[in-house]
Amino acid sequence: MSGGSTYPGTPVRAGGQRRAFTLIELLVVISIIALLMAILMPTLQRARNQARAVVCQSNLKQWGLLMATYVNENDGRFPKAPSRDDPDYRGGWWGGWGWGWGGAWGSRDPAKYYETKDIRCCPMATRMANPTGLGHPGGGTFLAWGRFWPEGQRPEPWDTYDVYGSYGSNDAVGYRGYYEDSYWQERAWRTADVRGKDRIPVYLDSAWPWNPGWGEYMGPPECEAVPIALMPDTWESLCINRHGGGINGLFLDWSVRKVGLKEIWTLKWNRQFETAGPWTKAGGAESGDWPLWMRSFKEY
Repeated sequence: MSGGSTYPGTPVRAGGQRRAFTLIELLVVISIIALLMAILMPTLQRARNQARAVVCQSNLKQWGLLMATYVNENDGRFPKAPSRDDPDYRGGWWGGWGWGWGGAWGSRDPAKYYETKDIRCCPMATRMANPTGLGHPGGGTFLAWGRFWPEGQRPEPWDTYDVYGSYGSNDAVGYRGYYEDSYWQERAWRTADVRGKDRIPVYLDSAWPWNPGWGEYMGPPECEAVPIALMPDTWESLCINRHGGGINGLFLDWSVRKVGLKEIWTLKWNRQFETAGPWTKAGGAESGDWPLWMRSFKEY
């Protein structure tokens, strides 16, 4: 090539001399790149969240397989939480109750079933809200719940007790049915041999390890729980915008699907739950009755 040749695309003046890009030209190029990034970033974020939602549902399907195996091997009945006399009981109300469905399999017989560490968290909420175990254990929209032990009951060595997760069980499925109190006996699901299994929630995205399947008249939280939800035993732990206006859930027919946030009040949480209560369309709920952050979500 001759000494006066230039690379393709190099700006040249008349007569073959090179010239530099002007400041305006550089600003135009930068502006175009910034505009393209602004257009593409939300799309990439949505794609990433959709991929995480798929993994979340896969986790719940694995939980369903694990639970169905247990139920089939135990005459259709659900497990109880460890009692104080159980060698698996790990202290306090958190140790006995906090594992819910997860702990019944994950800690009691890992050799027969399998460790559940890899499926304890939705990929949207893997970071633990309380990693030291010394603060409030409540999780949030994008935070896993755990850990917590009452004063004087924190086990040692601490790192062997991985009590955490970002899913929660339906409080009316399983151990509550073994209580002597007639209130629990009348409402709890004690066996999988029932009708309408596809409307009975078992395990769902949650900011708390178990959820109150008893209080159909509890209303939604007034504000979105980002990042922390500090109100356990209310619908606040479930009503979290983790997956674009909904959460993922496992049902008693062992199916997994997305549940709209307003749909939560229409599910059959316990045997006497009113699925056409005041927070449903059938019960007269209107868009304006919901907190502002929920009004654009689908009605049920």
